[in-house]
Amino acid sequence: MKKAYLVLENEMVFEGYRIGSEKDSVGELVFNTGVVGYIEMLTDASYYGQIVMQTFPLVGNYGMIEEDIGSKPALFGYVVRELCEEPSNFRTDYTLDKFLKDNDIPGICGVDTRALTRIIRENGVMNAKICSEVPTDFTEIKNFKIVNAVSAVSGAEKTVEGEGKKKVALINYGEKTALVNELTNRGCEVTVYPHDTKAEDINGYDGIVLSNGPGDPSENTFEIEQIAKLCGKLPIFAVGLGHQLLALAVGGKTAKLKYGHRGGNQPVKDLVGTRTYITSQNHGYVVESVPNAKVIYENANDGTCEGLEYEGIKAFSVQFNPETANGPHDTGFLFDRFIKTMGGEN
Repeated sequence: MKKAYLVLENEMVFEGYRIGSEKDSVGELVFNTGVVGYIEMLTDASYYGQIVMQTFPLVGNYGMIEEDIGSKPALFGYVVRELCEEPSNFRTDYTLDKFLKDNDIPGICGVDTRALTRIIRENGVMNAKICSEVPTDFTEIKNFKIVNAVSAVSGAEKTVEGEGKKKVALINYGEKTALVNELTNRGCEVTVYPHDTKAEDINGYDGIVLSNGPGDPSENTFEIEQIAKLCGKLPIFAVGLGHQLLALAVGGKTAKLKYGHRGGNQPVKDLVGTRTYITSQNHGYVVESVPNAKVIYENANDGTCEGLEYEGIKAFSVQFNPETANGPHDTGFLFDRFIKTMGGEN
C-alpha cells in the first residue's frame, strides 16, 4: 500500500496508507459515529464537499452491496482506521476499496481516527487534504469552502416514481433513494423535481416534500423564495436541508454547529409526547429560530431544534432522516403522518 497523508488546516499531519482513488483532494473534515450503514453514508449527497471519517475502527467488513446503493456518491474523501480487505457477507458484491476506486474517491486508512475525532470535537470541523506529499503551502486547504452544493447534486430532470392515489411533488436538493421509496411503498406517486424548479410549475399534487441535501442552507436564495410561494398552498413535509430551507422561507434563522450531528445514534426527544427516538442524522447546520412555528422535537444531547410544526400552513419538518434504509426504524411513522395530512388512510 502506498503512503498517504491527511493534512489539517491547522497544519497537523497524520500519516497513513492510500485507499480508493490516488488523486489528492481537499474538503471539510467531518466524522460519522455510525457502527454500520457505511454504504448508505457513502451514497448520501449531503456529504458533498466533505472528507468523511468513520469513528468506528473497522470499516468494510460486509463489503459493498449493489442493491443497497442509493444515490451517486458526492463526498470528497474517506478516512478509516482499518479497512477490511476481505469482506464476509452472503450479499457482498465487491469490496469497499473497489467502490472508492470506481467512483474516483480518494481515501486513507491506518490513521488515528480517535485522535482526529477529539481534535474536531474540541476545535470544530476544519478543512483537510488527502495527499501523497505533505504540502509546504497550506493556503489551498485553509481557503477551501463548500459552495453551490445543492446544484452539484440535484438531478437536472423531472422524474416520476411509483403509482398511487396520492400524488406527491418532491423537490430534490440532494435526495436519497430511500426517501422516495418510503413514499412509493405507502402508495404514493412521486414526481421528483430539480432544485431550481419554479413554484408556479408545481401543480396538481396532494402534497410537497422538501428533501435533504448538502451545504449552507442560507446560500440557496432562489430555492427559499420558491418555498415561500408554496407555503399554505399544499401540505408540506420537509426533511434535513428541506427543514432548514422551510424555516428560512418563513423568516427563520439557521446557524452552523461546531461539529454537526452525523451518525445513526442521535437521540431526539419528542416534546409533544413522552418518547425519545434514536435517529440517523447528517447535518452541520441547525434551525436557530423561526416565527409562527412550534418546536416538536429536540436533540437530547445539545438541545438543538430537531423538528417544527407550522401554524396555519399544514407544514411540519424534521432535521433527522426518518427513512429507514440503514436504520434505526424509530421514526418511519412521520411518512404516515404526512399521508394523513394529505387526506390519506395511513
